[in-house]
Amino acid sequence: MTGWQTLFYKEVLRFWKVGFQTVAAPVITAILYLMIFGHVLEDRVQVYDSVSYTAFLLPGLVMMSVLQNAFANSSSSLVQSKIMGSLVFLLLTPLSHRAWFVAYVGSSIVRGLAVGLGVMAVTWWFAQPSMVAPLWILVFGFMGAALLGALGLIAGLWAEKFDQMAAFQNFIIVPMTFLSGVFYSIHSLPEFWQKVSHLNPFFYMIDGFRYGFFGVSDVSPWISLALVGGALAIVSAIALHLLKTGYKIRH
Repeated sequence: MTGWQTLFYKEVLRFWKVGFQTVAAPVITAILYLMIFGHVLEDRVQVYDSVSYTAFLLPGLVMMSVLQNAFANSSSSLVQSKIMGSLVFLLLTPLSHRAWFVAYVGSSIVRGLAVGLGVMAVTWWFAQPSMVAPLWILVFGFMGAALLGALGLIAGLWAEKFDQMAAFQNFIIVPMTFLSGVFYSIHSLPEFWQKVSHLNPFFYMIDGFRYGFFGVSDVSPWISLALVGGALAIVSAIALHLLKTGYKIRH
């Protein structure tokens, strides 16, 4: 295997060794969300015509799980390597910054999609949303996992201890995820909060992903694709620059 493939394999093996914690636990959390919100709001909320609230909720939970776990994979791996002192062994290798990026973000995509597939498989018997446009599901699932994997890479480079990484996740990632339309359509919000939601890139990832199931979305999937693609390009460029300069790992 080449250098990036070896590092990629190591990162995939790292989270797979503790699969109950990194894959099974998020699936169980998503089931609890679905059972609670689906039971309470099933007969009270109607988002799209002919689409039950539980069916509407399922794609949002899948994408939320993908995003949160893709971020957690790259960020926790880097911070753990810093604290344990094992990062120096990677610095001794001739791997380029591009190889680091591909390996860390690639493994984050694998973990995010693995969790997403697990959530979809386990919750499928609660509701069976149709897949009107499967290609959109794949595109937004992949791009969302890549974007959060790259963002996790930035957070992991910045953070020097676990509580800093936890603060990044608890005060940025989790709020942006929960306020992105996972549990509701933004059209049910007051006008001010609708405008605020349109500033949240997570909204476009989840809305575009949901379009693949129902063929209906709050904004055009092409707009979502353009904005998510632009965000992915910007975040990836920043992560590559930080890796190239050795930000907080070489100095």
